[in-house]
Amino acid sequence: MMGGSASESAYRVLMGVLESRTGQTLSPNRIWRIEMSLKPVMQRHGIADLDALVAALVTSNSRQLLDDTVDAMLNNETYFYREHSVFDDIASNALEHLRQINARQRRLTIWHCGVSTGQEAYSMAMLLAEQDRKWAGWQIDIVGTDVSYHAIGRARVGLYSQFEIQRGLPVQRMVRWFDQTEAGWLAKADLRRRIDFSVQNMLTDRPPLAGTADLIFCRNLLLYFSADMRKKAFAKLRAMAAPQSFLVLGAGETVLGQTDQFVASPRLRGLYEPADQQVRRPGIAPSIAA
Repeated sequence: MMGGSASESAYRVLMGVLESRTGQTLSPNRIWRIEMSLKPVMQRHGIADLDALVAALVTSNSRQLLDDTVDAMLNNETYFYREHSVFDDIASNALEHLRQINARQRRLTIWHCGVSTGQEAYSMAMLLAEQDRKWAGWQIDIVGTDVSYHAIGRARVGLYSQFEIQRGLPVQRMVRWFDQTEAGWLAKADLRRRIDFSVQNMLTDRPPLAGTADLIFCRNLLLYFSADMRKKAFAKLRAMAAPQSFLVLGAGETVLGQTDQFVASPRLRGLYEPADQQVRRPGIAPSIAA
């Protein structure tokens, strides 16, 4: 038995559904959480247990049940300014590099892949808004995507609980960019307008951008992919990355031994650059030949 009271075949079917729909796999330490995560779904659809849920998935052809089931198994953990030092480095270094590189076209595109409920994208939007003088006259596009329709729905609304709003968000920014309501803390309209959120499977769906991205966040998502899926994901990320761009991964993630599409940035600790054409600051020779 793989956990709980359900049959082993039920767990295997659910794990297969998750991987086929999202590319993600369940590590052994997450399998035991399946039943707990799916309880609200089963209650909402009047289903008794996991075996009955699997049977319903096979026989009912209900898109809503399938979407709800997959959504419940996803890990949507996120918070504002996660790993604050990363945002500090981006604010003081990466953005300045990109501003010089893109000075002629005066356009900056940022993609948050696996954005979950939106806190990371809102963090970046606040950071750029607070540098508004520096970016005057620029077109800045911030795009947030996730496979979870529920998470993207919440991101678009921009409503967070007291616990969520206090998690990583300084009081000054909380007061400036959010309004307290009876339902929670709501992102101000000006902040929400700065981000385009959409449901997207980065492995199978069409790219979310018309062009390429200068800065890509893909943090703590690749951890849930198998080795083959991870290689495919890196290829997708490279296809969406501008020739001179930065990739931001989670603290526990690396490109070493995973892909030859990106390499560690020699200038900015914790960031990665396309291997075939690294970011070069005007007037400074690249450390690796393009």
